[in-house]
This record gives sequence, structure tokens and C-alpha cells, in this order.
Amino acid sequence: MAFPKTRMRRLRATHQLRGLVRETQLSASDFVYPLFVAEGIEGREPIWTMPGIDRLSISEAVTEAGSAAALGIPAVILFGIPADKDAEGTGAYDDDGIVQLATRAIKEAHPELIVITDLCLCEYTDHGHCGVLREHPGTDGEPQYTVNNDATLELLARTAVSQAQAGADLVAPSDMMDGRIGVIREALDEAGFTELPIMAYSSKFASAFYGPFRAAADSAPAFGDRRSYQMDPANGTEAVRESLLDVDEGADLLMVKPALPYLDIIRRVKEATQLPLVAYNTGGEYSMLKAAAAAGYMDERQSVLEALTGIKRAGADIIITYHAKDAAQWLK
Repeated sequence: MAFPKTRMRRLRATHQLRGLVRETQLSASDFVYPLFVAEGIEGREPIWTMPGIDRLSISEAVTEAGSAAALGIPAVILFGIPADKDAEGTGAYDDDGIVQLATRAIKEAHPELIVITDLCLCEYTDHGHCGVLREHPGTDGEPQYTVNNDATLELLARTAVSQAQAGADLVAPSDMMDGRIGVIREALDEAGFTELPIMAYSSKFASAFYGPFRAAADSAPAFGDRRSYQMDPANGTEAVRESLLDVDEGADLLMVKPALPYLDIIRRVKEATQLPLVAYNTGGEYSMLKAAAAAGYMDERQSVLEALTGIKRAGADIIITYHAKDAAQWLK
């Protein structure tokens, strides 16, 4: 009987051997931890759609950021929840806005921690869309509204400069307006922030996986949806085109969001651009695994680390994930 000369199992026999030949290494230094900072609250408020994640006061955000840093997580990304909203999202570019105040407080307490600021208007507008609205006459006589791309760009640029002045280490435009990276880059340069990087949400799909986040950030659209400016989930080549346009406009890092349903896009964008690539492991992805683990269908530790490893294996250099603290502890 002829036995196989090549036995793939030889290097799978022990934990030590598997570790020696492991192709994809996952560590806490790969993670960015999202924080929801809310105006007008004291302490913490549990987010019912995302078990284990809370809305935080500024002081609690400082504490939470410190606990992430202690685990070796190098960065947090801030999402602001203002007490008041209006049609133009003025809280986004208020120098005393919730994200600006939280950025200053975290940087003062933890100067070594990278603070990334989400740059969008949806959390600050009373209509929940990512920009200012333009009114059109409707066929039934009722007014129709669409997001005014070019009018929104000016407000995004103001927000970027305000966040930079507050001490942000990176700004992360998530609005998906055409041309926003170039306008933001120009505004930052003119304000003297030529060294401040831009993390562009380049391939942000109109996804069902954002539901838990929208409940957490109180940012669901009051009418319609965001399909006219976020990407069609069926399109891959378009994602590469979006990414290349952002590269041309001055983006320093690119993002694909969500992560798990778009591993092919992560790979394609990485190969096409060779820029540092961020994958956003969204609230929906987090909540799915949490629910399955709570029901006893899956081991939480094993399934989370497997999912995060898959995202990195696909080509992500950085992973924004609500599992960051848990994963960092497990990896230790």
C-alpha cells in the first residue's frame, strides 16, 4: 500500500506547531474600539441593541478609553450623541460639541492613545440623514427631499477642522458624499493641519447590519433611506472605484464597512490600492454573534476570534470592532 509522502496534518498536531506556522496573526494592536459619547447623561446607559456596549458620559468615556489602552488597544473612534439636533447638524462642528469635548478630555488623560473622530452629520441632524437637505416639488404636490451633496461638503470641512482643533489624531468621514475627501483635505491643510491623516469610509454599503448602531447613536433616517448615497451591496467594482477616487483626493487610510459580508471587497480594495485598509466590524455583526453565544449556539470566544481572523486574513490592516476589549483579553 502506498502511503502519502505529504501529510498536511503533521503541522497541525499540537498547539505549538499550529502557532509556529500560523499565517495570520491577530493581536490587540490591530483593533480600534468604538465609543458612544452622549451629551447630558451621567455615567453609562446600556444600549439594548448591543449587549455589553453603553452610551457614555465624557468622564466614563475617558475611563473606558483608558481600559482599552491598558489592554494594548492603540485607538478609539468616537461617535457623538448630542442633546439637541437641527436641520444642518450644527452640533457636529460646534467647538464645544460632544465629540470635541470628549476628544480633549481623552487626549489629556491618555495622550498616547490615538483618538479617531467619526466625521458625519447623521447623528446631529433632526432628519437623520448624512447631510443638509434640498427640497423638490413632488409629483403628488407634497415636497420631496434629497441630500444636497455640495452644500454638505462645506459643513463636513468645518467639522473636520473643529475636530482637528480639539486634538483628533485622525478624522474619519463616513458620509459618502462625492468629493468630500478632497474638500476636507484642503480645509485641513489651510487650517494648518497638513499632517493630520484622513481615514476615508470609502466602501460604505447601504447595509441592514447598521440597525444596532442607529439605535445606539439615535441616527436612523426620519424618512426614506440612505441608498442614494451609500453603496449598493451588489456592487464590487464600484467599491474599488470609490476607493481609488479617495486615494486621488488625498485619503491616507481606506475603509470597507461592513466587514464580514464584504470580505471579497476587502481583498479587492487592498490589492487595488495598497493603502492601509480598515474594516468596520459593525454593530449588526457584533449583535449576531452575541445573540448566538447567549442562546448557546456558538462559543463566543472562538467565534469572535475566528471572525476577526477572517477579516484580517482577507486583507484588513486595522479592525474597528465592538469586541475589541474582549478579544484583546482573550488574545492575552
